[in-house]
Amino acid sequence: MAEAGGGEARGEVRGGEAGGGLRRAVVEDGPLVTGVRAYGLIVAMWMRSTMTYRASFAMTALGNFAATGLDFVAIMLMFSHVTVLGGFTLPEVAFLYSTAGVAFGLADLVMGSMDRLGRRVRDGTLDTLLVRPAPVLAQVAADRFALRRLGRITQGLLVLGWALTQLQVVWTPLKVLMVPVMLLSGAAIFASVFVAGAAFQFWAQDASEVQNSFTYGGNTLLQYPPTLFGKELLRGVTFVVPIAFVNWLPALHVLGREDPLGLPGWLDFAPPLVAVGCCALAGAAWRAGLRSYQSTGS
Repeated sequence: MAEAGGGEARGEVRGGEAGGGLRRAVVEDGPLVTGVRAYGLIVAMWMRSTMTYRASFAMTALGNFAATGLDFVAIMLMFSHVTVLGGFTLPEVAFLYSTAGVAFGLADLVMGSMDRLGRRVRDGTLDTLLVRPAPVLAQVAADRFALRRLGRITQGLLVLGWALTQLQVVWTPLKVLMVPVMLLSGAAIFASVFVAGAAFQFWAQDASEVQNSFTYGGNTLLQYPPTLFGKELLRGVTFVVPIAFVNWLPALHVLGREDPLGLPGWLDFAPPLVAVGCCALAGAAWRAGLRSYQSTGS
């Protein structure tokens, strides 16, 4: 643990190095290119800091892998007493669990630092980011980039590989394509929820737990069959906070299952469009929140 602390300290010391790189990167670039390059520079700085203490990184990544794996152990314990859960077999639930876990893991890796924004707003350290020549969103998202979160993604991919070998599904080219599209679209949807939740903290300032209820809570919800939940909840996560498009709707098509809400079949193919819409709305919420920010003066 001392090593990990040392890594964070070294990352703070190297902030000036990243800042210099940002100034060089934004001379004539557009906002999108500037943001991506800024994000990459900050992430690279934190990765160098992390890999300075390889043993600490290995232990924390392994701990992340084991901690997330306990969720699937709980599911397996359930199936030691039942043969189906909500009408779904163990491989089918494993497919839901893993697709939600991988999509969330990707978003958490890229945007998982967004929940720290409320603390920056409260203590005034957000002002430091505002004066740097780089988009604030890129800086907040890349802050303290945690490579250990790869443990969650690795665990999810292993479960997904096992589920794919056990599913009794007639695979077609379309169904095969839907799996990676589902993962990428789901990651984008979760990432937009991270950004929208962070934007809310410009006004609430201490709402990280509210944000976590939609991100971490949403991930847990999607690990289980939709048939276990009431239709009011299903409508909420489909039309209000559309995390059902992360895996429930496309997975039902892959598994050959009927939609509990009886929605049109074309919605099973809508995750990419929903992801684009969610990112656009999250971006608008972020810009509105940033415009409303008032410095603490500290």
